[in-house]
Amino acid sequence: MSFPQKNQVRVNHRIRAAEVRVISHTGAQIGVLSTGQALKMASEQGLDLVEVSPEANPPVCRIVDFGKFRYEQAKKHKGEASHSHASKLKELKFRINIGSGDYATRLRHATEFLQKNMRVKISIFFRGRELAHKEYGMQLINRILQDTAACGHTDGEPRLIGKNLNAILVPGKAKPRIPPLAAPSTTPPSPPTPSSEASKPFGTAIKIDLKPETPTAKS
Repeated sequence: MSFPQKNQVRVNHRIRAAEVRVISHTGAQIGVLSTGQALKMASEQGLDLVEVSPEANPPVCRIVDFGKFRYEQAKKHKGEASHSHASKLKELKFRINIGSGDYATRLRHATEFLQKNMRVKISIFFRGRELAHKEYGMQLINRILQDTAACGHTDGEPRLIGKNLNAILVPGKAKPRIPPLAAPSTTPPSPPTPSSEASKPFGTAIKIDLKPETPTAKS
């Protein structure tokens, strides 16, 4: 990856200053050295001398692996660009009687913005008697949320401000909501009511006939 000429990083013998303030690869301040001494120190460690702050007096240089340094810088710039996109808000306007073609176009734009890590403001404008039918606006909002669910979700409930019903879509799928646990009851459970059978010490009484048997006559 090459840096633009105006932001070209000077490395090793391309450093023009006679003296530089040196920072070690661990981040420790070494102090002001001649450029020759700093180059020798970096070479002995198998590393590079990279000018990181050319505007300072004297310029600030770090002893690092230049390949690793470029990778970290590219990663940093990519993260900054992603954060810049996330901070952008794109607005798309709808009407409750929007045609299918216009709806598809705006929906495509919303999907593209969300995929680029941008937030999207959905504005539904009511005109005249349409204000008496706000439920149609909510139906349209819900339809948009369903059609963009694969790449975005709303970060709050839609809000009616003046004649506009607004909703903010943010990138990423919505996290499933976990229902809150029920609070434990403070009322102690009532003891079970004993049954009539359980109230007897040995259950149901068994009747035993103790009458002697009558002998039968032999034939």
